[in-house]
Amino acid sequence: MKEENLFQNNTKRSLNYFMQTKNWWAPLLFILIISLAGVGMIGFQTYNDAPPMTGFQTSSGENLITRTTLEDGQIVFHKYALMEYGSYFGDGAQRGPDYTAEALHQVVLFMAEFRVNEFERENGRTPSDMELKIIKENVKDEIKDNKYDEEKNIVILSDAQTFALKGLREYYTNVFIDSNTEDSFPPPGYITDRDEVKALSDFFFWGAWVCGVKRPGSEFSYTHNWPFDPDAGNNPTSPVILWSVLGLLAFVLACGVVLYFIGQYNQLPNKFFKQGTSGFLTFKQINNFTPTKTQRASFKFFFVAIILFLIQVLSGVVTLNEFVDFLGFAGINISAEVPITITRSWHLMLSLYWISTCWIASSIFIIPIMTKKEMKSQLPLINLLFVLLFILVGGSLLGMVLGPLGLLGDWWYLLGHQGWEFVDFGKIYQGLLMVIFVLWAVVVYRGVRPAFIKKQPWNLPNWIMYSVLGIPVLFLSGFVAQPETNFVIADFWRWMVIHMWVEAFFEVFVTVIVSYLMVLMGLVSRQAAIRVVYIATLLFLGTGLLGISHNFYWNAKPVATMALGSVFSTLQFVPLILLTVEAWRFKNMPRMSINGLNGKNGDKQDIADFAFPEVFLFLIAMNFWNFFGAGVLGIIVNLPIMNFFEHGTYLTINHAHAALMGVYGNISLAAMLFASKILLRPGRWNRNIVRTSFWSINAGLMLMVVLDLFPAGAIQFKSVLDHGLWYARSNDFITSSAFESLTWMRGIGASIFLFGGVIPLTWFIVSRARSLKKGRDSYVGFKRRKTNVSKPKVIPLEKENVD
Repeated sequence: MKEENLFQNNTKRSLNYFMQTKNWWAPLLFILIISLAGVGMIGFQTYNDAPPMTGFQTSSGENLITRTTLEDGQIVFHKYALMEYGSYFGDGAQRGPDYTAEALHQVVLFMAEFRVNEFERENGRTPSDMELKIIKENVKDEIKDNKYDEEKNIVILSDAQTFALKGLREYYTNVFIDSNTEDSFPPPGYITDRDEVKALSDFFFWGAWVCGVKRPGSEFSYTHNWPFDPDAGNNPTSPVILWSVLGLLAFVLACGVVLYFIGQYNQLPNKFFKQGTSGFLTFKQINNFTPTKTQRASFKFFFVAIILFLIQVLSGVVTLNEFVDFLGFAGINISAEVPITITRSWHLMLSLYWISTCWIASSIFIIPIMTKKEMKSQLPLINLLFVLLFILVGGSLLGMVLGPLGLLGDWWYLLGHQGWEFVDFGKIYQGLLMVIFVLWAVVVYRGVRPAFIKKQPWNLPNWIMYSVLGIPVLFLSGFVAQPETNFVIADFWRWMVIHMWVEAFFEVFVTVIVSYLMVLMGLVSRQAAIRVVYIATLLFLGTGLLGISHNFYWNAKPVATMALGSVFSTLQFVPLILLTVEAWRFKNMPRMSINGLNGKNGDKQDIADFAFPEVFLFLIAMNFWNFFGAGVLGIIVNLPIMNFFEHGTYLTINHAHAALMGVYGNISLAAMLFASKILLRPGRWNRNIVRTSFWSINAGLMLMVVLDLFPAGAIQFKSVLDHGLWYARSNDFITSSAFESLTWMRGIGASIFLFGGVIPLTWFIVSRARSLKKGRDSYVGFKRRKTNVSKPKVIPLEKENVD
């Protein structure tokens, strides 16, 4: 018993140690150093171990493919935005084929055809069933045999592979030029240059070679035998199984440790969600609040954001029409004029645009409240930021149309469509976005600078500054790769942009915004919010930075990268367990705030006075989707053995929709509505519209997951197990009755989402543009209610009593 009490006391002392801000630097620096070292190792391996983009020759020395041809084919792939219809190494859109899986299987078929014909010529008869099996096994060995000559920097192809290359060129010429129709993709005229298609076919052949041939010194391919295709000899490898087991073991151990410390933490007097001492904001307080001019200026960002949200959803509807052609019943045929590559590009990029615009606007709105001051000359910078955002969105969306249609010529890369999923805009617009991020950082710094306190680096204004500065720093990685850069290396830098934004600094930024919204609403104390941000930062950076490696399982990285991904990608679920444990407390915060305050004095506050019940609904939904969408639906695809079969299927889309809209969409709408409710004149708020929109958006999203995305992904997953990824992504499977029926079912959720949620909310925000309060040059603040409770002292965290 004494030993148990001693252990518990030591645990509490350890927790108290982490509650003291003076001790916060060491854990944070440790995590950053370890994580950045791990990411640096992945980067080194990417450059050092990437499969060579090199030439291919026949055994007699005839040049079949040159390095320049491969680069030209990769450029064609990006120029026509084919990653927004199909995928490469499983990355990209998942309605069309995965071109590496398809090309690999076609190579297998052509090589088998060549060997069968060879057998018939030599033996004067067709092979028996047993002989046919032997031929197929020999083809597998032939595919695995790596004949790369490092000194000459050339790959020697066998006669059967040479025959397969020629067959593959003819196959894709039919797909893109000779046999396509208005009802297929690509539509007629999408690509007309046969030399471009030939180069594209050679690029697909290289991808198939990378997936099939053994990595030097290994018994499996550069992609660990992904994609699954038994006919090509691609089956799960021993490292895939081993690191799946070890990753699951690390996850279970981490869960046990975290749950234990949660139990110990709950015995401490200072909890993360310690209630505020001045009560929550009431309707009277926000109605009497007069915003500053910069706060009023934030509304135009929200105004544009909600319109972009509507356009994003509508472009998703048009994309969905490509699959089931429901507009065809009304005689509307837009697929030939607006290919799916364009509509899907809009759907993806607009999601980033409107969410990012909301976050920029929310930071602009809360800065004067943080600092209790309106900075001079801030408004012109904010207006300039708005103009630059307007140019970025309008120009890049136009470029995403003109580029894939071939209307920009050689300017397609700079002004059109880069061809990378989630990095679709032209390079010039990418540079403009960098300028916007820097200007945003300047605006935030000028705004929060008065709130900086010497020797207190962990205050909420500091946290906002840290996260805002981290975003442009990470965005620099998006400028490294060029159109001709080895696809494996270029994809590394793409994921550095996409994943690091989501899993690292955007997570921190969102946590800061949510925490400060809770402080502003009077639901938690400032000290509690800062602790939440710190702990969340440790967890998100500790698991998220190295968690990037799970995106690199199959795009030609060595085993060490898989090992990191298997462990840290599963550990990404651990922070979400913490959210789940605190979910009930979070849900009941308004009532807890009342009880905590009314228990200390006689001045009562009723729950009906709480001014933000609708906003709080979106925060609760964000908490739910963080657990279910990002966590549950994410962890089922993170283990290598699961991901080996799942990668490139609808289960990925299922996770992406639930996480992106469920988490980032809800918090963005919460920030928009929080600011709007304060900015609007009394009487212009409509609780019924907002509540209806909330339930329609989240119920519609859940129905899309339950009725289509998850069951479609499960069916497709089974198809991969039965036949291989090439079949599960083939047109025969995608257009099958079961898969198409589920796509129609998605329309139920999409209709509720659009007509019950997005359209009413858009109308509400847009129609209130003329109902804003007048802005003033100085900050006044909220008039807090008078209570018998003395005004709390703002003291440094390290001086709080935490024993």
